[in-house]
Amino acid sequence: MKENLVIQAKPIPTISHKIWTWKQIFRGERIGYLYILPSLVFLVAVLGFPILYSVYMSFQNYTLATLVSGKMQFIGFQNYATIFQNPIFLTAISHSFVFTTVSIFFQFTIGFGLALLFSRAFPLSGVLRGLLLSGWQIPSVVVGTIFLWMFNLDYGLINFVITSLGQSGIPWLIQVPYPLIAVIITNIWFGIPFNVILMTAGITGLPEDVYEAATVDGASPISKFRYITVPLLRPTITAVLMLGLIYTLRVFDIIWVMTKVISVFYVRNTVTETME
Repeated sequence: MKENLVIQAKPIPTISHKIWTWKQIFRGERIGYLYILPSLVFLVAVLGFPILYSVYMSFQNYTLATLVSGKMQFIGFQNYATIFQNPIFLTAISHSFVFTTVSIFFQFTIGFGLALLFSRAFPLSGVLRGLLLSGWQIPSVVVGTIFLWMFNLDYGLINFVITSLGQSGIPWLIQVPYPLIAVIITNIWFGIPFNVILMTAGITGLPEDVYEAATVDGASPISKFRYITVPLLRPTITAVLMLGLIYTLRVFDIIWVMTKVISVFYVRNTVTETME
């Protein structure tokens, strides 16, 4: 008896070309990307292109003559080699690092401490908080001008206090390294209210039941601060430090007012006295 064997061939798989539409791409959780797309395009056009073009220009021999004629020459890393061999640039980098690091450290530390203080209710807390935050509303040029006269060698308030204690006045703005210290102190004073505002908002938003449970368990105030306050404030702390870094690196007007103006003033007086 013969058996008939029937072999069925498997169908050949076909490749389907699926055409995605905008509605299929931005559906479900991906619709959020559609909302940020206009902002992303704007940032790329306004910020991304100038940054990339600046990097391109850094490898060219750009002068006023080549800029007008449009005939730029590719010189590779020569511009970078020239600037890193300049001692003034290296000094500026080190000063910027010291200025940024010290300013952010003291701004955040003092601001965090004051935020913990003002998060508690005590008499005149609202008045003191308003007086503290009012300093942040002053324009930075005005702040630089105020501290310019406070650090004045002859009739500044700070040297008046120092000489009243029997010490000689400090040339804050005309002798290295005091100008750097003066602008750091000014920037710290100017940035403390900003840190107080953000840290106070973060502290007041912490859940009270967590602290009540810790109190029932017998946790000390230091333990509450270390294991509850700091971990819960980690996102706020990160945001404050990042914003502080950005704002500190952008500081120009305070430094310009306190150093350039006073340098011109003293040079002019010295030249006048020499001519007389």
